[in-house]
Amino acid sequence: MSSQKYTLEIAVFTLQGALDAANAGAHRLELCENPAEGGTTPSNGLLISLPIFDIPVLPIIRPRGGHFVYSDLEFKCMLKDIESCNELSYHGIVTGMLTKDGNIHKEQLKQVMKVADGMEVTFHRAFDRCRDQSKALEDIIECGCHRILTSGAYPTVSEGMQNIKALVKQAGDRIIIMPGSGVNHKNLAELIRETGASEYHTAARKSIHDPSVFSPETMQEKLSYTGVDTAEIDKLLQILHAHEAH
Repeated sequence: MSSQKYTLEIAVFTLQGALDAANAGAHRLELCENPAEGGTTPSNGLLISLPIFDIPVLPIIRPRGGHFVYSDLEFKCMLKDIESCNELSYHGIVTGMLTKDGNIHKEQLKQVMKVADGMEVTFHRAFDRCRDQSKALEDIIECGCHRILTSGAYPTVSEGMQNIKALVKQAGDRIIIMPGSGVNHKNLAELIRETGASEYHTAARKSIHDPSVFSPETMQEKLSYTGVDTAEIDKLLQILHAHEAH
């Protein structure tokens, strides 16, 4: 029986990033593309090509960047992507949808839960755009989601720490509240002490540039992509392990 008390989830945006994060000891991966838009649904090729890890991998289901109010056509696309993830035996998915007035779109979310049958569903930071997080929490629990990713209705977890603490208390053992957005090795210990959360989410982002790849001098730019900082993951894991020992 595992004695693991805390879970570290890493958001990854490339196949190599997924490999690096898994090898660095991440407990779970959120698989995305397009970091500049906050993460969108991975391509079918990436979903099919991703190696099967010993750790859970949850693709995000988000057809575009921007707000989280989706048209009927966009939502149908999302359901098709969820079906594909289920057919590919993914552990779960990450998604979220709202109404124009800032509430959880319970009708759509209940359809998601039906199609996701057997998979874990994380409701992502669309939750931080809700009019009333306390009510939204109860709506998400009613729909049957497994966890909520949140920064406490502020841009970063450090700013929203007290709200996260209140959400953890309200949720009890009914759903997991997972702080995310700005989690790093400098604030993780404080987050553990203040919020009481057991799961934490970060991208541990690192810009990757390979100078060995030829580029004409006239193209005065460095081509880079968003990768994973494995040293940061190691520091985060050390902090979690230290708290597990107490």
